[in-house]
Amino acid sequence: MRTLITGGIVLTMDKDLGSFERGDVLIANGIIVEIAAKIDAPDAEVIDANDRIVMPGFVDTHRHAWQTAFRGVGADWTFPQWSLAMHRTFKPHYQPEDVYLGTLAGRLEALHSGVTTMLDWFHCATSPEHADAAVAALRDIPARSVFCYGAGWGSMEAVDAEVRRLRESLPDGGLVSMSLGLRGADDTSIETVAQELALADELQLRTSVHIASDGIQRPVADLADHDLLRSTTTFVHANGIADDELRMLADAGSTVSISPDVELRMGFGWPMTGRMLAAGLRPTLSIDDVPSVGGDMFSTMRTTFVVQRGLDGSLNSSDLLELATIDGAHALGLEATTGSLTPGKAADIILLRTDDPTVFPVTDPAGTIVASGHPGLVDTVLIGGRTVKRDGNLVDFNLADLKSKLVQSRDRIAAAAGVLLDGSWAPNP
Repeated sequence: MRTLITGGIVLTMDKDLGSFERGDVLIANGIIVEIAAKIDAPDAEVIDANDRIVMPGFVDTHRHAWQTAFRGVGADWTFPQWSLAMHRTFKPHYQPEDVYLGTLAGRLEALHSGVTTMLDWFHCATSPEHADAAVAALRDIPARSVFCYGAGWGSMEAVDAEVRRLRESLPDGGLVSMSLGLRGADDTSIETVAQELALADELQLRTSVHIASDGIQRPVADLADHDLLRSTTTFVHANGIADDELRMLADAGSTVSISPDVELRMGFGWPMTGRMLAAGLRPTLSIDDVPSVGGDMFSTMRTTFVVQRGLDGSLNSSDLLELATIDGAHALGLEATTGSLTPGKAADIILLRTDDPTVFPVTDPAGTIVASGHPGLVDTVLIGGRTVKRDGNLVDFNLADLKSKLVQSRDRIAAAAGVLLDGSWAPNP
């Protein structure tokens, strides 16, 4: 089965291939096989990309999709308020079906807005059934997902047995793969971190951990002192981390994920984009949680761009597209599979409209995407060559039914928690 995407502005995000003012992309059996200014493939199904930008889908390296039912309610919350609301007020009342619906809606939202690969950092694992529900939801969305299992979140309990159980059901190579969400030494102990990393090494799992510093603590240096820095670990946020510690991460080959909208809104501090780049790191981009911020990569790119330009004038639009695509794929260990339009990689491709009045005329495609892009431009999405969004509409999804069930889930959880969601409730840590 062959598909030819023809006549679009092609941004490959592959430094060797560059971009095409007008080009074609040929796909066979879900794999990109050729990219050129003109390809002759008379037997292929044709996708007309005239008035479209053709590029790899976005990669979100850190999102908590289980919280989607509470979209927007935390727009005014600080981090302590979010933690109290989501983890101590609402989470105890989540049933597995609530996890399933929130994760399904969150992953579908990301796909709809052009995020073809997403790491779902799951820390609502109050039972094996909750974890299984999250995995089931990711499997029910035809997209590339990494289930990052934050086992034992908020506790000191051992997690080996449950991590092993899930790993058996999530081997590498499928659309849904697995990584391990570390609790971090500030949540457990350095000994526990060492044990979890040893388990991850044994099971060949990449890891991800939330980290920050108040300017006094040196969490990265502590890990380095115990030989616990890995090239397979992604450090999330990292606000306040000292410059020499950032260089430690770079020297170890570790990766980083920033969530600039959440970090600014919740009081984490300035996003570390420029300082990370100066240390030799490539910060990848993530949404974090939609109770607080929007769930699309366009907004995240724009915040990252505007803040860093305001701080020191650095970054350009092409940088942002790399952070949101190929660099994100590298952080997830998927750069051989996705993140760029390269022959031999999976055809995880998005087509963005250039005939929309919010963006035309398009003179600089990268600049247009970063400065003016929005989810309404996402016309077509392919995952492994399969078209999952066409003409601006998701294929084979009953959105009305999902919306109804998600509202019921939200209302049931809020009622069980004794919270009236009328805009007057604010968590009081």
